[in-house]
Amino acid sequence: MQKQMNREFYKYISLNVLGMLGLSCYILADTFFISKRLGADGLTALNLAISVYSIINGLGLMLGIGGATRFAICRAQKEVQKGNQVFTASAAAGITVGLVLLFLGFTASDAVAKILGAEGVIQEMTGSYLKTILGFAPFFIVNNILIAFVRNDGSPRLSMAAMLTGSFSNILLDYVFLFPLNMGIFGAALATGFAPVISIGLLSLHFIRGKNRFTWSFDQRALGRRVLDICSLGISAFINELSSAVVLIVFNLLILRLSGNTGVAAYGIVANLALVAVSVFTGISQGSQPLISRFYGEGRKKESTAVLLRAVLLAAAMGILFSAAAFAFTQNLIGIFNSEGNQELADIAICGLRLYFLGFCPAGINIVAAAFMGAVERGRESFAIAFARGVAAILFFAFLLSFIWKMDGIWLAFPAAEVSTMLLTAGLWRRYKRGTLPAVEK
Repeated sequence: MQKQMNREFYKYISLNVLGMLGLSCYILADTFFISKRLGADGLTALNLAISVYSIINGLGLMLGIGGATRFAICRAQKEVQKGNQVFTASAAAGITVGLVLLFLGFTASDAVAKILGAEGVIQEMTGSYLKTILGFAPFFIVNNILIAFVRNDGSPRLSMAAMLTGSFSNILLDYVFLFPLNMGIFGAALATGFAPVISIGLLSLHFIRGKNRFTWSFDQRALGRRVLDICSLGISAFINELSSAVVLIVFNLLILRLSGNTGVAAYGIVANLALVAVSVFTGISQGSQPLISRFYGEGRKKESTAVLLRAVLLAAAMGILFSAAAFAFTQNLIGIFNSEGNQELADIAICGLRLYFLGFCPAGINIVAAAFMGAVERGRESFAIAFARGVAAILFFAFLLSFIWKMDGIWLAFPAAEVSTMLLTAGLWRRYKRGTLPAVEK
């Protein structure tokens, strides 16, 4: 039994981490090619716009992970019809939200760019990127939903393959659209938008081959209740992404005041490198979720806790590795995205990378813990951890420490927020261990 659990754990974790690393290439590819083609102005525009992408991605993850978690619990309890209704509710909500965002993109992208702090030529570039990304919002959201359901339906390899294929196609199209076709920042956004379309095409093989154990089952009377339940279970994933957007917006506005557009471009490099680390933690948390949800649905608390402990140890080890790499390879990493050789940009980014990455060990623990709480129907605890690290704590420290230490304070806000949240996580974990497992919804 122990060996079987270990095999499943490392299978789901490895495949999902690889897939999430592939997804992080969405933005890294844009960052690299835009820096080569459009320089610091392009990096500034991308960093201002990427907060909106984080919100789109977060909505898809919330509906996907929340729905897939409930689906896994239903399958463990042999409630097939209810599982089908959960999938239907997730898909219907995702399509609806995606269409609303598409409309927003075509009507208000320039206004949103201005709100984000863009001016002049940078506002024009930011608006163009936003309009394109929002135009593909239904595909981003549906793709995240299908990835989660296919993974929880016993096909983690196909889920990973879809994520990687979408990401690599994004890299290829980035190069084609930006260099041979010279399409500017619109081309970078278009390449990113095509990625989920390609991924969905590959995920459709799950249905074509008849391997899907879920199908469309519409129950209008229970639709609203299902959507609320899904959102409650996936809220930590949304908060994680929303927090990325909020942090980007607030940090950009603070940095614009302290260091201008060059500072924002430097932050763009740091933030996008950080996406790689976060994608690994997300992969660990999402990879462990199907096992935790299944054990929970079967009433096997000991096994679900064992999966959590493995995931926490792995996340902590990866966090230490990322921090060490940030110190050892700082100049090399920054140089990749500083094609103009801008010394001011390099100086800000080098200091930022080293200080910012100090927070990744506690960040990994917090992300995994929040996902675990969601997987065992502790939605409030999951929300508390995600909201504390992603919104409340980091905004508090960003304003406080930037006032005291200027740019150094900006960079230190992230590790300060993660350490303080880890104390909250420890308290919630002790409370969970002392309590009883809540009853599973019937």
